[in-house]
Amino acid sequence: MTKADLVFTRGPVHTGDAARTRATGLAVTGGRITAVGHDEVRDLIGPGTEVVDLTGKLLLPGFQDAHIHAVFGGTELAVCDLTGTVGVADYLERIRAYADANPDQEWITGSGWSMESFEGGLPTRQLLDSVVPDRPVYLTNRDHHGAWANTRALELAGVDRDTPDPADGRIEREADGTPSGVLQEGATGLVARLVPPVTAADRLEGLLRAQRLLHSLGITGWQDALLGEFNGQPDPSDAYLTAARSGALTARVNGALWWERERGAEQIAELVERRAGSAHGRFRAGSVKIMQDGIAENFTAAMTSPYLDGCGCATANSGLSFVDPLALREYVTALDALDFQVHFHALGDRAVREALDAVEAARTANGRRATRHHLAHLQVVHPDDLPRFARLGAIANIQPLWAAHEPQMDELTIPFLGPERASWQYPFGALLRAGATLAAGSDWPVSSPDPLAGLHVAVNRREPEAEDDRVFLPEQRLDLASAIAAYTAGTAHVNGFDDAGVLAPGLLADLVVLDRDILTGPPEEIASARVLRTYVGGELVHAAE
Repeated sequence: MTKADLVFTRGPVHTGDAARTRATGLAVTGGRITAVGHDEVRDLIGPGTEVVDLTGKLLLPGFQDAHIHAVFGGTELAVCDLTGTVGVADYLERIRAYADANPDQEWITGSGWSMESFEGGLPTRQLLDSVVPDRPVYLTNRDHHGAWANTRALELAGVDRDTPDPADGRIEREADGTPSGVLQEGATGLVARLVPPVTAADRLEGLLRAQRLLHSLGITGWQDALLGEFNGQPDPSDAYLTAARSGALTARVNGALWWERERGAEQIAELVERRAGSAHGRFRAGSVKIMQDGIAENFTAAMTSPYLDGCGCATANSGLSFVDPLALREYVTALDALDFQVHFHALGDRAVREALDAVEAARTANGRRATRHHLAHLQVVHPDDLPRFARLGAIANIQPLWAAHEPQMDELTIPFLGPERASWQYPFGALLRAGATLAAGSDWPVSSPDPLAGLHVAVNRREPEAEDDRVFLPEQRLDLASAIAAYTAGTAHVNGFDDAGVLAPGLLADLVVLDRDILTGPPEEIASARVLRTYVGGELVHAAE
């Protein structure tokens, strides 16, 4: 009997296999799982076998992320980081300190401020001017759908009261029309185009920095949701190819090639060419990202009925559909015929319906193909559209961390949706009951990439350590096993890694060891668990100190 390279003993092992969900032992040989069981697995221990005792721990399939921006997140960790606080004074102190520490930088850039920190979700250029008056400052918010600029940055970009709003964005303005300092959606590009570009070396360093972080969180693979040039940001694809060719890419990555929304079907031939040139080792780019709408907090998510104003009356604004819905059907049908997966950003209920209509058009024209189209975010889903996911084979790509009561939800979203539409938010439970396949992701750096925090919110519908004891739409909670499946088997499926996501003989040994069995512990303590070890193909890529 061939002895194993690696054996885990004295489980629990959560396999994710519906036929046998629990085991106590697992063996790995040559990067793949060779046995899952109980005491008999110990027979595979030989003189050269590494043995991991799981007493008091839990072995799971490695987590995957179905929607993440790893290179962007990794590079942002090296600039002015405003995450981890919502205090305006804290923001300004961090910005001042960063500027003082980097006196030779032409531009002060960074990310992570939260709309909830400012009245109406809108900071001002004057606040930035008070700490950095002499150099341009450009800071994206935590959801990356808006940016905060100081007066100097707006002047250099030539953005003034006479500058029209672009078709896919909005310049927030003072009473006399002067730009106030916030740029929404496509308007961010008016200033972003002047920001000194991130170099190829910066992008590679950002990817490797991100990979270390993600492995430390138990993540073994992901789908990068934006490979292409966007709002002045360079294409991160080169970082993946460089890392893959050198062997530095230890994660499994599928990339989503950016659909340029101001263009049409003429770009499909370019996408085919890019796909062919974007495959090496553990990296490939077999998906196309179409951003159909914006976000609810700045009223650009596409809704089937108008947003409300502060008094609860209907406005004239129902959000933005960035791609014409009829053209979207044509594009998706053509991409599907070429075996591209389509990765939709669809946040409002109209965008969700438009994306599903496009998938339906593709299915009607091409039949059912193994293209695994998926809709990410799904903040507001009309009840009539819930059963369409299973019927069309459209995967629900959920970001669980957002499904909780917090100021951005309670102050900047619910009042402007109204009671009925607010009750349609993040319908994870309803989607699962309707037969949809769930995959899970984080949208990092928009929010934390920690899968354990995401699992916590998916199950509890409350943020970890939240002082607010309200449960956000409790009927939409997931049981923990289903939530884990979304972060493992479901995401492996959407990412096209068919031999991962479940612990069974013959499959890849992509594994994570937690410090406790979260399946038997209190649900309110899920986020307290910690990752001890992460393996990709049986190779240890992270060990907690």
